[in-house]
Formats: sequence, C-alpha cells, structure tokens
Amino acid sequence: MNSNSKKLGTEPIIPLLMRLSIPSIIAMAIQALYNVVDSIYVGRISTDALSALSLAFPIQIILIGIGVGTGVGASSLISRRLGENKKEDAVNAAEHSIMLSIFYGIIVAILGFLFSNQILELFTSNQTLIDMGSEYIKIILIGSTAMFFPMISNNILRGEGNTFTPMIAMLIGSILNIVLDPFLIYGLWIFPEMGVAGAAIATVAARIISGSFLIYILLFSKKNELQISLKDFAFDFQIIKDIYLVGFPAMVMQFLSSFMLGGMNIILAGFGSTAIAAAGIYFRLQSFVFMPVFGLNQGYMPIMGYNYGHNNLKRMKTTFKSALLVGIIFTTTGFVIFQTVPELLIKMFNNDPELIRIGTNALKKISISFPIVGPAIIISTTFQALGNGFPSLVFSFLRQIIVLLPVMFLLGNYFGLEYLWLAFPISEVANIIPASIWLKLKFKDIYKEMEKSII
Repeated sequence: MNSNSKKLGTEPIIPLLMRLSIPSIIAMAIQALYNVVDSIYVGRISTDALSALSLAFPIQIILIGIGVGTGVGASSLISRRLGENKKEDAVNAAEHSIMLSIFYGIIVAILGFLFSNQILELFTSNQTLIDMGSEYIKIILIGSTAMFFPMISNNILRGEGNTFTPMIAMLIGSILNIVLDPFLIYGLWIFPEMGVAGAAIATVAARIISGSFLIYILLFSKKNELQISLKDFAFDFQIIKDIYLVGFPAMVMQFLSSFMLGGMNIILAGFGSTAIAAAGIYFRLQSFVFMPVFGLNQGYMPIMGYNYGHNNLKRMKTTFKSALLVGIIFTTTGFVIFQTVPELLIKMFNNDPELIRIGTNALKKISISFPIVGPAIIISTTFQALGNGFPSLVFSFLRQIIVLLPVMFLLGNYFGLEYLWLAFPISEVANIIPASIWLKLKFKDIYKEMEKSII
C-alpha cells in the first residue's frame, strides 16, 4: 500500500479534504465562470437571445450526461485496473472511452444537422426563440466531439491519479471561450457579428483547442502512467459493459436534470420568454454556489471509501461531518448573496426592467433552500462513496420529477409566476428528509457489519 493511500486513513480530515478537493473546486469554479460570462455576453444581445440559450440548455445537459457517464465509468474502471496491477487492461479501457467519444460525436452531429429546429419546437412555439435556439444548438451538436473528448479524456487522467492536468485543460478551454465570445458575438476587430451563433462557435473552438492539448498529453506524452496507442485498438464489448456498470447511473441522473429543465421551460413558456430567461440566469448563477460542493466531493469520496474499506466508522463519521460543514458554508454563502443583491446579479446579464423584476423574485425565493442543498449533495455523494449509487438516483428522481415539476405547475396555475419559484425549496425539503433517514439507517447497518467482523 503506497503512502498516499495511507494518508486517507491517518491525515487530519479537514486539511486532507481541502488538499484533495482544491484542484477540483478550482476546475468547477472555472467551468461555472465560463457558463456565467457566456450568458452575460449573450444576454447583452437581447432577452430573447438569453431565452433561446435557456431553451437549448436541456439539450446540452444530455450531452454532458453522455460525457459524464462515460467519463466516470472509464475513470472508475481505469483506477480499479491500475489498483489490480493490470496496466494493459487500464490502457484498453482508456482506448475504448476515447473511441466512444468519437462515436457519440458522429451520431450527435448527424442528429444536430438534421433535427435542430424540431428539437427546439418541443419546448416552445415562439418562432423567434426556435430560430435563435436552433442556430446555437446546431453548431454545438455538430461540434459535440469537441465536448465529449475533453470530458472523457480528463476522466482518463483522473483515473490514473492526475487531477492537475484536467484543471489546466479546463482552464485553457474556459479562458479561450471567454476571450473569443465578444469577438464572435459582437463582431469585434476582423470578425463578423454572428450573435448567438458566434457564442456557439466560440464554445466549439475553445473545446477543440483544449482537446488538442489533451490529445498531446494522452497520446504523445511519455510522463503518463498509461501509454495509449490507438493503432492496436481491439473492440471488446465487456469493457463497454464495465464502463457503464458504474457510468450509467451518473448518466441517468444528468438525463433527469435535462428532463426537468425541459419540463420547466414548457411550464415557464406559459408566462412568456422573459420567465424562461430568468430561469436560465438562475441556473447559470447557481453553478457558482453548487460547483464548489461538487468539487469538494472529489476529495470527500476517496476518504470516505477508503475508511469504509478499513472498517473505520469513527473516521467515516468525522469525514462526513467535516464535509457537511464545508458544504453548508459554501451554499449558505450563496444564500446570503442571492438574498442581499439579487437585482445586481440579474443586471449583469441584461437591464430589461421586466427581467430584473422576475429574476430578482426568482433568485430570492429559490435560494431559500440553499442552506440545505449543500448537505443534500454530501448525503447523495456518501451513498456513492459507500458503493451504493441507487439511493442517489432515487432521490434525484424524487426531487426533480416527482416533486419539483408537478408543484411548479400547480403553484404557477393557482398562484402565478411570483409563487411558482417556491417549488424549488419545497422539492429540496422533500428530498433531504427521506435521504437523511435512509443514510442514518445505512450507517446503523455499517456499524452492525463492523461489529460482526470484529467478533
């Protein structure tokens, strides 16, 4: 057992948690920054442009789901094969995940080229939004390989214990995107004015460049533990099965988010395009609040999993409480900001008085739940760290589909748009209560198992 693994069971929890989490927190913060800045640039075109981006967002979440599911599954398989000293099998898993990124990219590009308009028509009958949204999403879908490859490649590197290079790759992509956006959207310098299409081109171009960096690292650098060469690639269905055994639940959770966003946009369309734009702004801004918690998870999971494997219940509980505390601090900070300066946050995107009015109300009501969202995320991750991803999937389905959408529909119909946003805190409360009870029972079962092993 190497010294790095031993530290998971001996080093003080808070410093260890921070040391393991900080690269991922930085990477997540960079991603959140790109999402916000990209939307600010588009919001300056018009409220309709912002609404069109919001309508396209569920489709992007599906792409992210494919990339996340494949990447998480590949990372888990690679790390397990390396732990078993089966380096050749780990290389094979990495090669399969790269080929999957290319395969998905081709399929999605064909669908995007042929059906972009029809996809947007599922969410709205407003022709202006359909035209702007399909103009944006067609480019994103055609260039989807540029999304899949970096996401999956980053997870290959994480699987071999490299968290620094993925952070650099995300930094390259996000900064380039932020820099390119104004030139291509507004037509600065030698570039033509392309509006929302310019935002999509900037996104794809930035991903191509960050992807090229990762191609060099993966295929040509001799410093990697895995030396990948696609020349000798041989397809093995069992590897695909092993990847999705872990990756499929993560993929389904992203698909649920996409379904929720699509359903939400359909409900909000009844209140006009400005309501859709306000929701889009919220989801961009909330990433700044939640992304650090997801980054925290990257350090939390291995500590929790290691000590579970070593029957150290006391250290598991300390780790859980420490992560819970940090998660609460992150999301409660977001609550304070959303409650005190919501108008300022909306004005960053657009000065439309109607958007400011609706958006301010949305941010204040939705963020009521933020203090409990941090703990809810940690609880969900705890199940995954203990090798049981099913409860996380159940609670995600409960929160987003069973509670949020129906309550949003009912509140909107009976009390109007002003109260519709309360569906978010209601769904979070409905989620955290059963999740907490289930986790408490899980810890009791673990304690009993550990007692039996001692006897």
